[in-house]
Amino acid sequence: MCDAVSYIGAVLSYMSSGVEPMEIESLANAELAVMELLWETDRLTAREIRDELYPGESRSANGTVQRLLQRLEDKGFIERDRELPVHLFSALISREAYAGSQLKSLADQLTGGSLVPGITHLIDEKQLSRAEIRRLREILKGKS
Repeated sequence: MCDAVSYIGAVLSYMSSGVEPMEIESLANAELAVMELLWETDRLTAREIRDELYPGESRSANGTVQRLLQRLEDKGFIERDRELPVHLFSALISREAYAGSQLKSLADQLTGGSLVPGITHLIDEKQLSRAEIRRLREILKGKS
């Protein structure tokens, strides 16, 4: 799972890149759980995803996982490598791009697009280590 500093860095990079922000569709919790696995491990089979998300449920969860994978593929979040008999799935959208897009959308809705309240809240709610504080300073220095 990404930490607060990584999310803040992703949002700041995303917002200050000068590129027109790409709107990325929000994901349902089950879809996000699949994406988390793919962000952590790069490429997985449907069976590996099923075993992680639904341990102990073999056949009953197969259809659920297949539907989740198909929805994510249809939305453009993942790709399916069909070269092998067992298909491998990988993420097309990075965690940082997704987080940045979702946080920007939230900032637009709640604070007129200002990132300050959200970033301040993330910092205030979490005890930051010296390394995290140093990293935030580097990120902010690079944006000024």
